[in-house]
Amino acid sequence: MSELDDAREELLSLTASTRALVLQLRDSGAEELPMTPRGAAARATPPLEPPPPSGDGRLVRAPAQHEPPARPEPQVEAQPTQPTHAQPQAPAPMSGQPFTPKPTPRAAPPEPPPRMLVAREGQELDLVQRGLRLETLASEVAACVRCPLHATRTQTVFSRGNPAAELMFVGEGPGAEEDAQGLPFVGKAGELLDKMIGAMGYARDDVYIANVLKCRPPGNRKPEATEMASCEAYLQKQIDLVQPRVIVALGATAIEGLLKVSGITKLRGTWRLYRGEIPVMPTFHPAYLLRTPADKRLVWADLQQVMVKLGKK
Repeated sequence: MSELDDAREELLSLTASTRALVLQLRDSGAEELPMTPRGAAARATPPLEPPPPSGDGRLVRAPAQHEPPARPEPQVEAQPTQPTHAQPQAPAPMSGQPFTPKPTPRAAPPEPPPRMLVAREGQELDLVQRGLRLETLASEVAACVRCPLHATRTQTVFSRGNPAAELMFVGEGPGAEEDAQGLPFVGKAGELLDKMIGAMGYARDDVYIANVLKCRPPGNRKPEATEMASCEAYLQKQIDLVQPRVIVALGATAIEGLLKVSGITKLRGTWRLYRGEIPVMPTFHPAYLLRTPADKRLVWADLQQVMVKLGKK
């Protein structure tokens, strides 16, 4: 046998051994070939096939074979992710214990709307709207020229007190001091009225006070029928907006303007109805009581009936 045949046999033997080693490593799951006995850095990668001989009988170095490809990793199907807004799952109950889900807390009930008051013109008004309408009405009164009294007035006198009051007092008309200050019942008669109101268990501004007339008659004379008629619509709107539970009519002019009747001495202390709806108690005017103090006891008896009607006694 020639030297070429010997070399070929040796190479084939070496190749077979190397192939067996590679297959063994691959089956065992090894990712790298073992290092050479001397710890060389380069990994041995022997060819798997014998190199073909050249034309002159010399061996031709075969190109280096690459490492066997790694086994493909098994594909794991991706699980769909839950949306972030999903409700959390309840925990599994412990063995031997029944699972009772916790009730979902209920949202707090909405705050109730403000108390609505039905005006007689059929519109629902809350306290703010009612106050605004009274201010608008006061501005209308301030510009009023319906009767000759506008020519002699200093200013109009609209009202004072609480526009949501349950108790309303109605007087005759402004005097000199009221005409100067623009408020009803601020003179001596007003001081007495404030004492009467306090004796009933109310503060001065807990009640609503207005007059039949909004302008002062010259010399504090008794108002004429045409003057009272000119202001009648203003008083009606005030009562409709305030909506008092009870009205106290102070004096003869007040009962004439409210009830269209006369005779305060006869009517005093007897209940009447304003437009068939609101109870009215006629009684003497505070100015009359300043002249006739003995009749204060009669007025106090009338006011006690009002207190009973309003649950104050």
